Amino acid sequence: MPSNSCGTPDFERYGIDDEGGGYLWHTTDERFRADLNPNEPNRFGWVVEVNPWLPGSMPIKRTSLGRMKHEGAVVTTSPSGQTVVYMGDDERFEYVYKFVSAGGWRDLLAEGRSPLDEGTLYVARYDDDGTGEWLPLIWGEGPLTPENAFADQGDVLIRTRAAADALGATPMDRPEWATVHPTREIFMTFTNNTEREEPDAANPRVENAYGHILRWVEADRDVGATSFTWEVFILAGAGTGTGDGSSIEADDAFGSPDGLWADPDGRIWIQTDGTQPIPCNNQMLGADPWTDEVRRFLVGVPGCEVTGVTTTGDRRTMFLNIQHPGTEGTPEDPTAESGWPDHDPAGASPLRDRDHPQGRRRRDRHLS
Repeated sequence: MPSNSCGTPDFERYGIDDEGGGYLWHTTDERFRADLNPNEPNRFGWVVEVNPWLPGSMPIKRTSLGRMKHEGAVVTTSPSGQTVVYMGDDERFEYVYKFVSAGGWRDLLAEGRSPLDEGTLYVARYDDDGTGEWLPLIWGEGPLTPENAFADQGDVLIRTRAAADALGATPMDRPEWATVHPTREIFMTFTNNTEREEPDAANPRVENAYGHILRWVEADRDVGATSFTWEVFILAGAGTGTGDGSSIEADDAFGSPDGLWADPDGRIWIQTDGTQPIPCNNQMLGADPWTDEVRRFLVGVPGCEVTGVTTTGDRRTMFLNIQHPGTEGTPEDPTAESGWPDHDPAGASPLRDRDHPQGRRRRDRHLS
């Protein structure tokens, strides 16, 4: 098999090795052989902006947001008009980030500039006393210097993970989605981490099979601030009294929180992707952030991930997605686990299962 690795710690950290990180692209296209094209991996791992108002425009890699295994990028605005982007790096023991634009987005757009062109990228440190700091990833400041192998700001952004290490950020249990609540609180999911051996306040369980959710408030509720206070919102699992440390009722047990959204009425919608603590497919639940009550809303089909949620303005119609259903299917028997959404149980049309958006409509706005 062709080689794929340059043998560097940075590449190995991103899963670039002789086995292709589980994919075999390097066996069919030399572009993906890192030993022959060592800069090629640096072209990946960026947030890409697509402008739906200009369908003929080119997508833009927003390199100021850093290079990592981005899982979501939620955009909001500070009181001073700056654009702020919260992001998670979906890997065990990786970090939480936010970007704050250099100026107000209205002024920048009026000048023909994007607020994502320039600004400061920060990484989070969660202290044990429930406070936290956003540490700036700025070349030339602190340890981010040539003496520590950071050549310039471009190097800091390409090697974002290594820069966050140098600053002393808090390694987390797979940071995934964030959402900004109408109260300006921030919520973020941490899907799981069965490799954690030493807990800390922000990741309080060893062998964290079921994941958790944090909530925090930036100083003065200003999302552009550099300090915050935080707490654990939910410890997922089989439920209180089961011995796994979970903080939810057993009737609405769930694990591996991934997708997350605060709707305009303040409900928190939680979508799962991974191990569940009960015999159950991946699911979506609603949570009340004022009472901490959690209720199951729907359960997905076998093998799927439930992801991506929004509603119409009146909150009467909800849209969500069923991703990669029937993952245990094979080329010989693609519907072995699921033929959703078109499979005929009688076998008349055994179509391959596929991703599919869903809509749900209610007569009122009440969570049930």
